[in-house]
Order: sequence, then structure tokens, then C-alpha cells
Amino acid sequence: MEELEYFDDEDTAGTVFRDVILLALIGFVAMVVMLLPHLQPPQEQREEAKAPGNVMVEVHWPNDMPYDVDLWVKAPGERPVGFWNQSGFTFNLLRDDLGIEGDATDRNYEMSYSRGIPAGEYVVNVHMYGHLPKDVRLPVRVVVSVKRPLEEPEQVAATTVELRYKNQEETAFRFRLDGEGRLVEGSVSKLRKPLITELR
Repeated sequence: MEELEYFDDEDTAGTVFRDVILLALIGFVAMVVMLLPHLQPPQEQREEAKAPGNVMVEVHWPNDMPYDVDLWVKAPGERPVGFWNQSGFTFNLLRDDLGIEGDATDRNYEMSYSRGIPAGEYVVNVHMYGHLPKDVRLPVRVVVSVKRPLEEPEQVAATTVELRYKNQEETAFRFRLDGEGRLVEGSVSKLRKPLITELR
């Protein structure tokens, strides 16, 4: 019967060290392989994250002015969408800003996004909901952008509307889009069209 050979302590320590290093390396490689799909999302997913709607309407007013301004939008052949009617077939009001009331941020803005781009006339109005002191003029910036499929959003209209008194409703824009979502040349106007009174 043969006698068993014993390992010396130095060789055993070296083997344990190599095993621990190898296991740590394998664990690191496994974590990297599992995280790779999350580091670079697919192109389609990134495109969807950039623009949640097709027609995007935003209003912004100074952050230091705690007044309640309302955005109203009307898609072709539909009822107006605003704080009384926050969704329609085409548009949804995504943010109704009350000024400083119930606001988690110090920014004053409202936005409405559409699902699809129906051809026809769009109307964008701004309404001064609450009381405004007599000597205050409230500048409201209005921006309209359109995102056609597989394209970057394109700003089609921008203006500043001045609000001066309670219940003032101003038409920021009336414009037409064609069947491909392109702005019809010469269609942008500020011809007044009340939207709030249509819901009453």
C-alpha cells in the first residue's frame, strides 16, 4: 500500500488564493453580462422616451408669479381639452398647474400632448383662472411642437401672451396641419376663438 503524499502549507495557501481570485473574476464577469442589456436600451425604446406625444403644447410663466393659468387646446372636430375636461379623443392635459397650490415643484407650466395628428385646424388658448392684482401683467410663453413618426420634434409656433385680469381668455394660435402632420403654410393666426365658453 502506497503512502499518501501531503501538500505543503505554502502550496495549499496558493491554491486557495487562486481559487478566490478566480471566483471573484467569474462573479464580476457574470454581473457585467447581466447588466449589459440595461446599459444600452434598444433604439425603439429610446425614441419612444424622447417624445410621448405627436402634437405637444406647452405654456410657461415666471416661476416667481404664483398665479393659476390654464392651457386649453382643441383638435379638429373635437371638444376643447383643459382643466374641466382633461382628456379627449386626441389630446390629454398632462399637467394642470395651480400656481403655488399643491405644487411639488417651483416651476409654473402646463402641457398637453396628442395621440396622433389628425388633419385640420388646432386652437391653443390661455386662460387666467384666478385673481390677478390690478397692476400685474403676466407673460405666458406658448410653444407648439409636432413629432411625426420617425422624426425629431419640430417647433411649429411660439409666442408670448400677456394676461391682465381674471377670466381673460386669449387665443395664442390657430393653425392647420395636413394629413402628414406638416404645418399648412399661411395657416397660423391669432384670430380669437373662445374655448371655455363652448363647454358651458
